[in-house]
Amino acid sequence: MGVGVKTYGLTRRFPAEEKFGLVSQLNRAAVSISSNIAEGASRSTNKDFRRFLEIAIGSAFELESQIILASKLKIVTESEVAELLAALNELQKMLSVFIKKLNA
Repeated sequence: MGVGVKTYGLTRRFPAEEKFGLVSQLNRAAVSISSNIAEGASRSTNKDFRRFLEIAIGSAFELESQIILASKLKIVTESEVAELLAALNELQKMLSVFIKKLNA
């Protein structure tokens, strides 16, 4: 959920015209990560859990792409997104390792 909180904090500073565009996409992708992890944890098999973790990691990569786009569009600075990208990359690594362990 930390990535979600950081994302919402970042998008509060976006221009109003992005409210229904990039802001919406960023926030939805961020919420999707923790939501899919939680839903997967409630499943009764590792196969089902893994499927939800794969959706979560997909959302994490989607969020990364959108953050980089916002930076390239000069909506945010690289320094503003550095902490978020670092946290997001760490989360992507953890999800990847967890998925591999569930595959074993």
